[in-house]
Amino acid sequence: MTSNSLSHCCTTGSLHEGEAKGEIKNIGDISTYFAYPPGKSTENAILILTDVIGHKFINAQLIADQFAAKGYFVVMPDLFNGDSVPLNRPEGFNVMDWVQNHLPPQTDPIIDNVLKEMRESLGCKRIGGVGYCFGGKYVCRYLKPGKLDVGFTAHPTMVEPDELRGIEGPLSIAAAVRDIIFTTTKRHESEEILDSLDVAYQINTFSDVEHGFSVRCDLSKPRQKFAKEQAFSQAVAWFDQYLKE
Repeated sequence: MTSNSLSHCCTTGSLHEGEAKGEIKNIGDISTYFAYPPGKSTENAILILTDVIGHKFINAQLIADQFAAKGYFVVMPDLFNGDSVPLNRPEGFNVMDWVQNHLPPQTDPIIDNVLKEMRESLGCKRIGGVGYCFGGKYVCRYLKPGKLDVGFTAHPTMVEPDELRGIEGPLSIAAAVRDIIFTTTKRHESEEILDSLDVAYQINTFSDVEHGFSVRCDLSKPRQKFAKEQAFSQAVAWFDQYLKE
């Protein structure tokens, strides 16, 4: 793998303060968070594929609102059919048992249906994928013509080498210097794979943070707050360059 499997650190972190500005509606039977940019255009869109905490997590909703404020129509579906993992579950919770019900055979159809709705009914001409932790695997799987046009992922989990080799669009990665899942070895393996492809890519590494920092870091710690903000800015700059027309 270019990133290891889920662990306890995928379910822990800090709850952020703020009030979500978007709305939750259904795409078919898929509960989905929508955030609209000023002017309400849906042409340049971002599909956020969340970590295991899911689309109702206030931290994720605030990030969706931030992308919308930068001019993107944002769609963030429930990838787990109502079975997301609450933040800071007890140590006894086995996330690898949980994930057996949320592998590509269960997750791909959700993403397929959402992308179909975005392209056919919602008027999205260009779609960027943002994948946090769990969602990073699916940014790689879907970074192909007609699916996702551009990708960004932070501290991805469970990405297989062939999934990374299969990307066909620009990919940006935000990594933590201390990450037991997207380790230094896995990061270097990813660099080698990406360098062998004819696509634009970027990998930024942030100090003083761990897995999950771009969504669940402790904002009272200045270096963690800075890293989270810079990872978001990295994503926006990437989409502004490669997604907007």
